[in-house]
Amino acid sequence: MKILRYFLLLNISLMLMACGSETDSEPTSNNQAVVDSAEVSDSIPSYPIEDFMNSTSYGGASFSPDNSRILVHNNSTGIFNVYAIQVDGSPAVQLTSSTSDATLAVSYFAEDERFLYTADQGGNELNHLYVMELDGEATDLTPGDNLKAAFSGWAADYQSFYVQSNERDPRFFDVYRYQVAVGYPRELIYLNEDGFFPASISGDDKYIALVALNTADDNDLYFEELASGERTNITPHEGNVSSRPSDFSPDNEYLYYTTDEDSEYQHLMRYELATGEKEEVLSVDWDIAFASFSREGNYLVTGANVDARTEISIFDAETLDPVTAPSIDGANITSVRFSHDDSDIAMYGSGSQFPSDLFIQAMGSSSPPTRLTRSLHENIDPEHLALAEVVRFPSYDDLQIPGILYVPPQATENNKLPALVWVHGGPGGQSRAGYNGLIQYLVNQGHVVYAINNRGSSGYGKTFYGMDNKRHGEADLGDVVASKQMLIDTGLVDPERIGIIGGSYGGYMVVAALAFAPEEFSVGVDIFGVTNWLRTLESIPPWWEAQKTALYDEMGDPATDRERLERISPLFHAENIVKPMIVLQGANDPRVLQVESDEMVAAVRRNDVHVDYHVYPDEGHGFRNRDNQIQGYKAIAEFLNRYL
Repeated sequence: MKILRYFLLLNISLMLMACGSETDSEPTSNNQAVVDSAEVSDSIPSYPIEDFMNSTSYGGASFSPDNSRILVHNNSTGIFNVYAIQVDGSPAVQLTSSTSDATLAVSYFAEDERFLYTADQGGNELNHLYVMELDGEATDLTPGDNLKAAFSGWAADYQSFYVQSNERDPRFFDVYRYQVAVGYPRELIYLNEDGFFPASISGDDKYIALVALNTADDNDLYFEELASGERTNITPHEGNVSSRPSDFSPDNEYLYYTTDEDSEYQHLMRYELATGEKEEVLSVDWDIAFASFSREGNYLVTGANVDARTEISIFDAETLDPVTAPSIDGANITSVRFSHDDSDIAMYGSGSQFPSDLFIQAMGSSSPPTRLTRSLHENIDPEHLALAEVVRFPSYDDLQIPGILYVPPQATENNKLPALVWVHGGPGGQSRAGYNGLIQYLVNQGHVVYAINNRGSSGYGKTFYGMDNKRHGEADLGDVVASKQMLIDTGLVDPERIGIIGGSYGGYMVVAALAFAPEEFSVGVDIFGVTNWLRTLESIPPWWEAQKTALYDEMGDPATDRERLERISPLFHAENIVKPMIVLQGANDPRVLQVESDEMVAAVRRNDVHVDYHVYPDEGHGFRNRDNQIQGYKAIAEFLNRYL
């Protein structure tokens, strides 16, 4: 849901993990795609889906105590496991060996090579936090059934760390402090009885930052003294204002946060805890997506969401003077992580022609960063992949709608190709100008792909972001339909062969398009999409309780908005669907239950319309098992070859 954008950004600011891939392609502001008129190359092969999916996805970056290794996770075995990447370039060492559950790196300990990692069970999102001991045995720090837990940062002395868990009350997350000593004794330091979202904790262990959601576009930001429970609202306001905590300053005098108060975009502020004084730190004409201090507190790192790309800036933590930020030729840096002494920086960089890779550089060095990974499969020549291009077009009401266009080199006015409109999840998500394996596979197979950022997408100001509230499947669907004309105007797309594809909320938009604009798209590819908003909103996971009010404010309350929710739910209008579709669904999905896809598929088949249906018993909301990705995406390509 849209409000998940908030928590995604919050997690990025807390952990500075890898956050996607972008390119440095320049935006265009007209509605005509800028297309290279170079001759079509006959030398570009048609790569199989296995080559794209056998590229390696990386994430996480935590330096070992001696800074010689970096803890990451990757899916080189077909499922995510934890590895130690050697800074000197020698072979990586595999540290976990899961064959079923995605296992994600969190952090090394500060004084020995124990490390934290997290995993759920078959995609059910009930993550536990584990320690891998020095002898190779794993300890579950959060044992129990039907609970969800997450790492929430280290204490300043690295002798303890914080964990959020809903074990006491499935609706809300409490915060515990765990000692690094044998047995990992813990204490409850924040009892969450008011439905707040806990965020960062000050280095002196005195304060915790808290978020209270009011609506999808409005929230309050607090800090609370842990000893007394005294709570202070640092963002009192009128109207809709969205704020999120970033980090406490190293001297524990300030809480840094971003807010869109008095602005279209999120700008960085700091609040002096002792006096209540506020000061603007950084503002650009785009959202400041995250801000965090380096490990030793010498630097402040910020990331701005600039037209679907991330731009990193680094400042001296004490003076806030700019410091030269690293750069990677041909790539956009998406996240950074500092070594123990702040002397080295690990970063992920990506372009539209290669997935996210890990680089390292000494702070202040003029030498290019050292590349530690090469994630694109060796069979694929990156020059054969499509460049991501930002393209805007006027929608049905002349509102300029941005998106990312990928064009196969063989597309010409004399060789018009089929096209797909790709709709992101969220609904308040954003398609980024970067690498996407499935998109590149579809482009390589001969499809033009336009990843639309319809109204309601994040990254383009709060007015644009709020334009679809309680207008889902209507206002935003109009943008999706209108994007067809932009594709036709390129002169490269066959007007009679335009389909639609999307996952999660994007999957909903696929089925909504087929139900509410049944003649507009030739086919639909629905990847675990919502089809019955009444059921989805009535069966949200218990740990979403704190944001339920905001979710209902955005989408509608099933108790009071039943008529509208039925009106925008494709399941109740399945008789309108006349175009073929394919549906992919995870059996363990806690957000879009399998029964939704079961019922939708049955209803469309009653129209004597073709539906391919693929259910994966070991997946949840998003496919992480490589074999399932290969099978599912190959099925999508076969479906498109047959019907588009």
